[in-house]
Amino acid sequence: MNQRIEEETAARGAADRAAPAAGSVPDGPGRIDPEQWPDVARVPRSRVRAALARVLLHQVARRTGLGLQLPGGPAPAPGLPVMRVNRPDAFHRRLGVGGLIGFGEAYQAGDWDADDLAGVLTALARSPQTLVPPRLQWLRRLYVPRHPASEHNTPDGARDNIRRHYDLSNDLFALFLDPTMTYSSALFEEDAAGRPVAEWGLLEAAQHRKIDRLLDLVGVGKGTRLLEIGSGWGELALRAARRGATVLTLTLSEEQRDLAVAKLDAAGVGDRVEVRLQDYRAVDGEFDAVVSVEMIEAVGAQYWPAYFATIDRVLAPGGKAAVQAITMAHERVEATKDTYTWIHKYIFPGGIIPSREAVEQVTAEHTGLRVVRADRFGQHYAETLRLWRERFGARRGEVAALGFDGVFRRMWDLYLAYSEAGFRTGYLDVQQLLLARG
Repeated sequence: MNQRIEEETAARGAADRAAPAAGSVPDGPGRIDPEQWPDVARVPRSRVRAALARVLLHQVARRTGLGLQLPGGPAPAPGLPVMRVNRPDAFHRRLGVGGLIGFGEAYQAGDWDADDLAGVLTALARSPQTLVPPRLQWLRRLYVPRHPASEHNTPDGARDNIRRHYDLSNDLFALFLDPTMTYSSALFEEDAAGRPVAEWGLLEAAQHRKIDRLLDLVGVGKGTRLLEIGSGWGELALRAARRGATVLTLTLSEEQRDLAVAKLDAAGVGDRVEVRLQDYRAVDGEFDAVVSVEMIEAVGAQYWPAYFATIDRVLAPGGKAAVQAITMAHERVEATKDTYTWIHKYIFPGGIIPSREAVEQVTAEHTGLRVVRADRFGQHYAETLRLWRERFGARRGEVAALGFDGVFRRMWDLYLAYSEAGFRTGYLDVQQLLLARG
């Protein structure tokens, strides 16, 4: 890849501009390493697409109530979330050539910024289907790539995809997660209006509340044989073992496995929990209950039948399964399932978010399982992400000390804010789905 970039740069000469260091951008990325971040370091060439992107951006800003601040331009109207465009030419080129991937890479490079990043992304997420006007939807084929074959979730591909995210560093995740090291939506107490009461000091208890509700749904208690698909860092397995269950928990992340084993041993329950480095498709045995927390998003749509068939195969007669899943509207799943996005490229390769309808369809066609209960709490995820994002921002110096550069830190800021905006607007939801045989 680096050789290709060098050849393209030589051919273009001075006409092809490398992204400048963002020294004047508040909290900019600094020097961009072209070997680590080739597509962030390079600004595309096309002026025609850049001009089109400029027009579309201003139209989108008017439709969504987004303020645009350009160098030397007038201040946006008060009260609007403001996108500060630091380098318009580079930004429009990236957006015109790369679409939403270019939009994300422009943020990583410091081409645009925002004092309220989540606010800007929330404004854009309120009506994502109208960001490109209907008469111009045909342009999507010019810049919407397909998923690389290397990121398909075959057993080998799934292992590589999981490691690219979860094996970054346990120390990195520990900087912004609560002491339970739980990397999924918490379940907060609610006020009289039904709004989650969320602050950092309440997050650990809210994670335990979420875990306990899942364990209660499938009836985990003394003597329960529990399978967990997707270990995380071991908190659910720990709480199940303390109830008297024996637990087999599966992960493809060596970093997670090592920390979970140490954590379970330190808690004195290591003899009741096996943390196995294994693909879910290879598991055998019989279990009274199965739980899986925000694992299905990493499975891939073509493997959803295998995922649910595995649960059905190992579940004992009368057993129950609980799946916590990030979800979106079914029509959005159908519209975007083949789209390769910035999130795929930089955060979760091979991932796809299901809908409840997709789960019901797959289970009906491939298993004897049926969804018998669904509990939704998307605004709780928005608040969970806000707390993680604030914590990550407050500890940026420690993130840098771990060896993660400015481009990575901006990438993580965008990922957390982008996700928060999705839940804040209802574009995304999270559900605990209880499954039993019909």
